[in-house]
Order: sequence, then structure tokens, then C-alpha cells
Amino acid sequence: MDYEAVADLGPDRRRALFERDAGVDAVRSDVRDIVDRVRTEGDVALREFASEFDGVEVGNLDVTDQTERAYEAIDDDVRAAIEDAAENIREFHEAQLPEDWREQFGEGRASDANATSEEHGSSGRRELGRRFRPVERVGVYAPGGTATYPSSVLMGVIPAVVAGVEQVAVATPPAEELSPVTLAAAHVAGADRVYQAGGAQAVGAFAYGTETVDSVQKVVGPGNKWVTAAKAEVRGDVDIDFLAGPSELLVLADETADPGFVAADLLAQAEHDPNASVVAVTDDEATAAAITDEVEDRIDDRDRADTIRSALGSDASGVFLARSMSEAVVVAEEYAAEHLSIQADDDEALLDRIDSAGSVFLGGYAPVAAGDYATGTNHVLPTNGLAKLTGGLSVDTFLRSTTVQRLDRDGLAALRETVTTLADAEGLEGHAASVDARFEDE
Repeated sequence: MDYEAVADLGPDRRRALFERDAGVDAVRSDVRDIVDRVRTEGDVALREFASEFDGVEVGNLDVTDQTERAYEAIDDDVRAAIEDAAENIREFHEAQLPEDWREQFGEGRASDANATSEEHGSSGRRELGRRFRPVERVGVYAPGGTATYPSSVLMGVIPAVVAGVEQVAVATPPAEELSPVTLAAAHVAGADRVYQAGGAQAVGAFAYGTETVDSVQKVVGPGNKWVTAAKAEVRGDVDIDFLAGPSELLVLADETADPGFVAADLLAQAEHDPNASVVAVTDDEATAAAITDEVEDRIDDRDRADTIRSALGSDASGVFLARSMSEAVVVAEEYAAEHLSIQADDDEALLDRIDSAGSVFLGGYAPVAAGDYATGTNHVLPTNGLAKLTGGLSVDTFLRSTTVQRLDRDGLAALRETVTTLADAEGLEGHAASVDARFEDE
């Protein structure tokens, strides 16, 4: 593995870095067929796809009753780790809960956000506000396949529970023996239902329901290109969080960074998926060389070395030498990484110059793995540059906001001319008449 100069990158290399493709379009047609079959055939389709794709003959699709038993059966240290991570995640997301509010607007605006016009004994004001209510039913997808992800169960379920969602269901790929750690995580997180269904078929089941699987209003959670394509397919019939691809990491490093730390972080994210994208950008040539050496020295010690090498060999991965940290910042902002690690002397100043990132890790002792599991922040994050448009999973994901307004006669009178003039300009005479009707006695 050799480092490359940012200034020497050609158009194709830049396109691979900055226009990353999750491979969704290539499977959309097949996914459409899968989702349609689940929609029309229900449980039968889920069982047939479990046999075809997972090699498992599924009996009960609903395995909720196994979660508590799994919690009791797992090792004490694993149970304690799940509970510790869950508590941190719960604490962070509880801090996100918004409060309903009302305020008086207009002349003599009240300072008390919750006061009503009656309490202030005045007229001619507009009482405006917002209130927040959760959606009622949510489906959380927890990946399986080459690895199990109990952490994704915690990250998907806990924010929904904190938001007050009435029914939170989890779907995870079927297996001859489901991961007891994943099932235990569902129990700790507070999932109401757990189904063994994977891939596009699980998303279809959540969207349209089957004899066993209750339909939901929103589907969230990470997954492979089949899951992502299925979320794209059902979007509009149900809401989704966002279309996420393989894991991403960009590390900004200066000469003060520990090359071993940077290399360890790159390897950690690369082990997720052969299509993962891992990048380090530095303005120091010695640091760039040291990072590449550390990566090569450590790969063979990793259990998933083949996966890591595939990810590192991608055109969307690499170690890059910038002419300055300003150029490195431009690369980071354009890349808009799912995970952004800043390992530099003045990390706060660098952070202030970057707007687009799913989650940021500051300093050498904030590895991405800490956020993946236990700091409390959410690891379900936008990829493929979507951090330019949206943030990661949060309590907000599961809430709807409603605006509220109350006007007294004087308040409406103050707006009357504005409303009627604009209504007439739009040719909506009835809108203007609905206001004038309140003043017919004048």
C-alpha cells in the first residue's frame, strides 16, 4: 500500500473517492421482484427466501420469546457490556428529546415560552408553537451474514423507545441458531417484536406486513446493497431513515498523529465489508509513509484480513498526502464521510472548518470503534456523501412535529390586509373571504 498525492489524483480516481456508489442500482430490479413477492405471498415468501438466500428452513418467523432466554444465557461479561452500552446510548438520546412549546408573537411579545394570551391579558398577539409526537410503529433492521451486529439493535431500537414509539420491531437474518447476543440486545433495548427475516425481504415485510410481521410506518437501520435497494423501493409507502451504503472512514492527520492509531482505525472500519471505504489524509509526508507501513504491518494479524485487503484495494480507499491542512480539509468536506476522525494538534479549529460528516471523533483517544459501540452517539449514519444533506439516526428520526396557532380578533385584524392581499394575488378568493367573514359585523 502506497500513499498518493492529492494534487496528482486524476478524474477517475476523484470520481471513485467523491462519488461513491453503494451498488444499489445494479440490484434494484431483483429487489423489486423480492419485495413484490413478499407483498403478495407474505410468510410463504419469507420462508422461501430464507431457504434460498440464507440456507435456513425457518419455522417460527417471530422469535420474540427467545430474547429473554438469550439474555439470561449469554456470558455475564457480554451481558454487562450490552447493558453499559445501552445505558450510554439511552442517556445521549434522552438529551435530544424536544419539548412542546408555545410563545406569544407580535407587539409586546411575552418572554414566557409557555404562557397563553389569557395569562397575559392582552390582545392582538399570535400564539404560536410546536408539539412533537412519535410515529406509532417502527421496523429496525439489524444486519447479519458475515458478522452479527447487536450494536445495531441497540442503536436502532433505543432512540425509538426514547422517542415514545408504541411498537418497535427488529428483523435480523435467519440462522440455524440465531445469535444470542443479538437477541439479548433486543431484550435490553426494549424491542416489542423480533423476527428472523433478512435482506430485501425483511424490508418488504416491514413495509407491507405479512401474516406474522406487522407493517410499520418507518424502516430504519443499516444493511447491504439489497437492504438499501429495498428501502429505496418501499420509500413512499413507508418512511425510511436514509439510504446507507458500506462503512466509511476519513482520518485527518497532521505530524502529531500517531500513525499506529490511524492505521488501527483504518483497519477497524475496513473489516466491516470488502466495499468499505477508508481514507487518511495528511499534510506530512513522513506521517503518510508511516501510516501505510503500519497498515501493512498489521493486516495479517487481523481475523478478517481478506475483507480488509479488499476494502483497502478499492479506488475509494487510500492514504493521501495533501500540500497543506487546508487542502486536507477541502478533501474531507468534499468526501463528507460517515465517520470523520481528526487526529491533529488543533482538532477543534479543523472541525470548525468542516460541515459535512456523519459523526466526528476528536483526538487520538477517540477511535471510531468507541462510537460504534459505547460512547452513546448513534452509529447509523449517512454514507456516500449524504452527510452533505442529512444527519444520522436520532430521536428526531422517530418524531413528527405539528405547529399550533391561536389568534384573537385583534390578532387576526392585524394580519387581515396581509392575508387578503396575498390571497387575491394568488387568485384564491375564498381564502380572503374566510378572513373577511370574521369582520362582517363592522
